[in-house]
Amino acid sequence: MDMLTIGAFAKACRLSPKALRLYDELELLRPARVDPETGYRYYAVGQLEQARLVAWLRRLGMPLARIRRVYAMEPGPAAREIRAYWAQVEAETAARRDLAAFLVDHLSPSQGKDTSMLELRYSALSDTGLVRGANQDTAYAGTRVLAVADGFGPGGAPASTAAVEALKFLDDEPLPAGSVLNVLEDAVQGATRAVQAVQGVPSEAGTTLTAMVWTGSQLALVHIGDSRAYLLRDGELFRITHDHTVVQSMIDEGRLTPEEATAHPQRSLLLKALGARDASADVPDMRLHDVRPGDRYLLCSDGLPIVVPDEEIARILGSSPVPDEAVRALVGAANDSGGPDNVSCVVADVVETDAATGYRFN
Repeated sequence: MDMLTIGAFAKACRLSPKALRLYDELELLRPARVDPETGYRYYAVGQLEQARLVAWLRRLGMPLARIRRVYAMEPGPAAREIRAYWAQVEAETAARRDLAAFLVDHLSPSQGKDTSMLELRYSALSDTGLVRGANQDTAYAGTRVLAVADGFGPGGAPASTAAVEALKFLDDEPLPAGSVLNVLEDAVQGATRAVQAVQGVPSEAGTTLTAMVWTGSQLALVHIGDSRAYLLRDGELFRITHDHTVVQSMIDEGRLTPEEATAHPQRSLLLKALGARDASADVPDMRLHDVRPGDRYLLCSDGLPIVVPDEEIARILGSSPVPDEAVRALVGAANDSGGPDNVSCVVADVVETDAATGYRFN
C-alpha cells in the first residue's frame, strides 16, 4: 500500500496537518497507520479523494457533524444531502439580508417619509373539487395570517388543519419585521409537532404549507411542498415560491422541460412536507417580502395550477375588483377545468390608509 506522511498528505489534499489531526481525533478521517513509537501519522494514497471531499465540504461551511453524515453516504444520497444543506444556507442568507435591509430602513432618518400606512384586505375559499370524495385542504385568512395547506395520506385533512391552526395565534401577536422570521420559525416548528401529533404513529400522512404573516410593512413567507404563492404587481404575475417536488428538481437540473412536467407521472411527488419522516425533508423556505400599495397576493393549493395556467390566473386576479370575487372566480375556473383535486385559494390586497384618519385610499 502506497503511504504518505501527514505533511505530504496535507499538501496533496489541501488540509493542514492540524486539521488532519483534529479529524483523526473526531474519527472523521483516520490515518491508515500510526507509528507505535513516534505516534507519527501515515495516510494511504487511496484516502486522498475522501480527504478532498472533507476539504470541499469545509469550504462550503458545513459543520463537522453533518460532514460525518455525508462522508458515510453513497454518492447519490450524499449529493442530495449537500443540495439540502446549501438550500438551507441560501435561505438563512436571504433572511439575514432581509433583516439587514429592514434595520437600515428602520434606523434611517424619517424626514420626508409620508404618514400613510398599509393594511391587508383578504378572502379565503376551499373547495372539494369535482373528483375527490373529501377535502384535505385548509385555507385561512386573518388579520395577519394567510395560509393554505394541502394534506395527503390517510390523515391528510386533520394534518392540514393542524398546521394552519398552529399559526393562527400570530393573528394576535405584535410582529415587527425585524423579529418576525424568528417568531414564524418557532410557529412552524409548532405546526410540525401538531402534524406529527395528528399522525399518532408513523404514517404516510403529512401536509404542504404556504403561509404569509403580515407585519404592517412586510410579509414573512414560509413555504414547504407544492402549494404556491403568487404576486400580481402592476398587472404582471410572479410566482414567489419554488415547488418542492421531484419534477421541479428535474426541471432545475435540466432533465425535464416545464412543458414535459405537466404530464409527468410523478408531478405530485413531494421532496418536502410537514410531517415527513426525514427531518431534513421538513425544513421550509422562509424569507421577508417587501410589499407595495396595490400588490395582490395569491396563495393556493396545487389543485389550481394543475388545471388553470398562469396566464388565466393572472387574468382572473387582474379583473376581480375585490379578494372575495377573486377566490370565487379562481375556484370556479379550476372546477370548470374538471376540478380533479381539492382547490384552495387565499387572495390578499395591500391597500394604503392614512395613518391619522384610517381612511383607505382606493
